[in-house]
Amino acid sequence: MITILQKYLPEHAVQPCFELIKANHVHLKIVNERVTRHGDYRRDADGFHKITVNANLNKYRFLITLIHEIAHLVAFQKYGRFIKPHGNEWKHTFQQLMVPFIRPEIFPNQLLPLIARHFRNPKASSDTDVNLSLALKKYDENSNDKNYIFEIPIGAKFRIKNGRVFQKIALRVKRYECIELASGKIYLFQPNAEVELLPN
Repeated sequence: MITILQKYLPEHAVQPCFELIKANHVHLKIVNERVTRHGDYRRDADGFHKITVNANLNKYRFLITLIHEIAHLVAFQKYGRFIKPHGNEWKHTFQQLMVPFIRPEIFPNQLLPLIARHFRNPKASSDTDVNLSLALKKYDENSNDKNYIFEIPIGAKFRIKNGRVFQKIALRVKRYECIELASGKIYLFQPNAEVELLPN
């Protein structure tokens, strides 16, 4: 397990993550990319704790995702199965589990203040924290060939991962209003949504 974790985590996070996995009897599975989520926690009928994390994540996002999912497990065990999945109990647990990792031996200096700010009140997904999400994406392997909604001009056409095509219309408060060309419906996108720019 340690040799597998070394491939996916920052060096100084490997041993403490291994201890957390062992202490909580986690069956960790590293899986192919799922567009809708970075990770997942389930307790199966046999009582085993199964956590899956996407293999394509950079090591910093992998670490945050792994601790996010372990926090679900620990929060459910501590507070019971009927708490909200991303409620106060989970947030408190996630903060406690993450604090030992928020240090310069693990995260680059440019990420540390963003991570510290995020963990004052962690969200259900780090993707909804636009500043942190964009900073984390800089460490992705293929970060140069990605466009983000905020970068493309108003009026530009783009495709999202599921193949649907949109046109960017306007900025509405913090999100971008876009029209789906096939249906004419209006959708709102986070500024850090990854898109494929199409020729107009």
